[in-house]
Amino acid sequence: MSHLTVPVGHADHVQGAADAPVTLVEYGDFECPYCGAMYPVIKAIQHAMGERLRFVFRQFPLTSMHPHALHAAEMSEAAAAIGRFWEAHDVLYENQSALNDGALTTYAAHLGLRAGDLKSAFEGAYDERIQGDFDGGLRSGVNGTPSLFINGRRYDGDRDAESLLEALNAVAAGK
Repeated sequence: MSHLTVPVGHADHVQGAADAPVTLVEYGDFECPYCGAMYPVIKAIQHAMGERLRFVFRQFPLTSMHPHALHAAEMSEAAAAIGRFWEAHDVLYENQSALNDGALTTYAAHLGLRAGDLKSAFEGAYDERIQGDFDGGLRSGVNGTPSLFINGRRYDGDRDAESLLEALNAVAAGK
């Protein structure tokens, strides 16, 4: 499958305007080293494209390979519940080598999460939400992370900022 099967909606984590000419969706895993390498690329293209880009992040924790991925996703969803998803997103990628529960607890406290809210997240409060993203990714043909979709079409090109920006600009220009 080369198309996004679940359209971007109100439940998604979104940066940018709904009427932006280009929407980039990433299915990501906070512990995945390839996602970690994509993080500064995404930041660079967001800066370069400005208001012409809407960025969407969806959870796709690869728990069989990354033992801390689920708790990191759960912590980010708990942060989302208090309006701090993007801060959690950034701190998780910027500290990708330290995602054990102790580190996650520290990050959560800095974001203003109460210990009980994080405990509830770790006990599964957001697992249905995370599983929904994951299932939608599977239906769209996601089989690894990061998986990118530009205006609903899977992007399998080079993952450097220049190549991705070229692809995004081509879509923005209607090519």
